[in-house]
Amino acid sequence: MTDKIRNSFEIGNYRIAAGQRGTVDLPVSTLSDHTPVTMSIHVVHGKKPGPVLFVSAAIHGDEVIGVEIVRRLLRSPNLDRMAGTLLAVPIVNTFGFLNQSRYLPDRRDLNRVFPGSAGGSLASRLAHLFLNEVVVRSDFGIDLHSAAIQRTNLPQVRIAPGSKRLQDMANVFGAPVILTSKLRDGSLRLAAGQAGVDMLLYEAGEGLRFDEYAARTGVLGILRVMHELGMVSGKGIPKPRVRPALCQKSYWLRAPAGGLLRMFKQAGDQVATGDVIGMISDPFGENETEIVVADGGIIVGRSNLPVINEGDALFHIAELPNAQAAADVVDTLANQMEAQAMFDEDEII
Repeated sequence: MTDKIRNSFEIGNYRIAAGQRGTVDLPVSTLSDHTPVTMSIHVVHGKKPGPVLFVSAAIHGDEVIGVEIVRRLLRSPNLDRMAGTLLAVPIVNTFGFLNQSRYLPDRRDLNRVFPGSAGGSLASRLAHLFLNEVVVRSDFGIDLHSAAIQRTNLPQVRIAPGSKRLQDMANVFGAPVILTSKLRDGSLRLAAGQAGVDMLLYEAGEGLRFDEYAARTGVLGILRVMHELGMVSGKGIPKPRVRPALCQKSYWLRAPAGGLLRMFKQAGDQVATGDVIGMISDPFGENETEIVVADGGIIVGRSNLPVINEGDALFHIAELPNAQAAADVVDTLANQMEAQAMFDEDEII
């Protein structure tokens, strides 16, 4: 929290002096071969007082785009004269990250066991450590996610319904779409909210893949939020060119049959009720089944697999409030790549 007198920031057995930054390794567990596992937190403790913001990624170990976003954020010159404190955790689930897996070794989903406990399962202990050492010590948070492997998400911010502050901060973030979604039992969002810490959840890209749109939108969004919180200046941080579209409802369009899928639409495309946006065929081409939009909106997520089974989730469609919102989303996507200079390949890897 904000200090009237700018003291060192204490975390674990470490102290980060005002105006300094450093990486802190908190012990999590020991692998079966006696290899220690830690959760690494990069602390940027500004000279001037201000709020504490946490930015986390890879709660699901295969969602690597968030790791890249945190890396780029920590290299931003905007942090050089930062007020307040940034707690950046690029990899919460080290076990899953090393194994390129969404889950922990005990097959638990870390985002379903919060608030956790100090004496529980491996997942529960990690959740307890992260919640108590990082989340509850913060004034605001941003958690970075992507779709699972073999799916992709349009850059979007998800917020709990009924919170004006979260909606305002999501607008500041500036992703093309804001989705209101209920809090799920065991999720970080629910645990943070119960602890009195507001947070945004950013979804973009695909598991185990980098995506330039997703990375750029994420970094800019975090910097905009930091500026709104009074932590950094607005220099070099462009404002969103259009207001994000707020979507209250969404649904998954599922495969009515199994076979080979040909998709005619991408994430970010606007679709109308009755549109044919894909076709499922058997390997011989003798039987074909159309994928028809039930309710129009914008595609905020989709499968990347051409081989599908009946019932598989294919397209995630969010209902748009009006036609102008659809035009704004398209405009946002078209302009996003112009917001910053293109990163060189060695900067991305």
